[in-house]
Amino acid sequence: MNLNLTKPICFFDLETTGINITNDRIVEISILKVHPDGKEERNTWLVNPTIPIPKEVTAIHGISDADVADKPTFKELAKDIYNLIKDSDLGGFNSDRFDIPLLAEEMLRAEVDFDMKNRVSIDVQTIFHKMEQRTLSAAYKFYCDKNLDDAHSAEADTNATFEVLKAQLAKYDELENDTKFLAEFSSRKKFADFAGFITYNKKGEECFSFGKHKGKRVEDVLNDEPGYFGWLLNADFPLYTKKVLTAIKLRAFNNKLD
Repeated sequence: MNLNLTKPICFFDLETTGINITNDRIVEISILKVHPDGKEERNTWLVNPTIPIPKEVTAIHGISDADVADKPTFKELAKDIYNLIKDSDLGGFNSDRFDIPLLAEEMLRAEVDFDMKNRVSIDVQTIFHKMEQRTLSAAYKFYCDKNLDDAHSAEADTNATFEVLKAQLAKYDELENDTKFLAEFSSRKKFADFAGFITYNKKGEECFSFGKHKGKRVEDVLNDEPGYFGWLLNADFPLYTKKVLTAIKLRAFNNKLD
């Protein structure tokens, strides 16, 4: 089955130094770009994370410090990767909660202004969990009747994710072969930032989802307590969260001038 696409979609998977979106780094990225005409492009890069890869993490994905010592850093690859995905929607397995947020952090550190405007994302794990409650390896076996022998290889996981989505579309009549439908179906609670620190209220206004100002409008808090903005920018929050906060503050300032 071919995906019904109106624009390209890039399925991707990351292997990293850990699971902390703010502090960990990419050590491998694999991208499968699928075009509306069915054409497929595959690219995989090993990446020097510039920080040590913990031995317990190497035991999972098999990538050691020695494997990436002479590889380019993400900053050196960032523009090529961005040019590959900039016209595309995104897809992955647990990508909304991990891969996209971490990719955004790496892009912003490399001074590439990455965001999700004018694109959607399909999280195949969410579709799977809503339907069957399994892991990627089990999903691959369940939907495709194949064993994922190279699990935790970015390329193998990326290809398996693409195959699983096509099999899900073939299996479930209620799933529409439409990127926007699949993105909505695979989404969880909507957040203004990737990490979930800023959510929306029923009116679509940005609100804090944590701490002493949980549930309060971001714009109100930044106006009533200016020092809180400075604290947020200097604290250990993701760069993308700080970008969203800055945009909200600038928007409020511009509205006052109008």
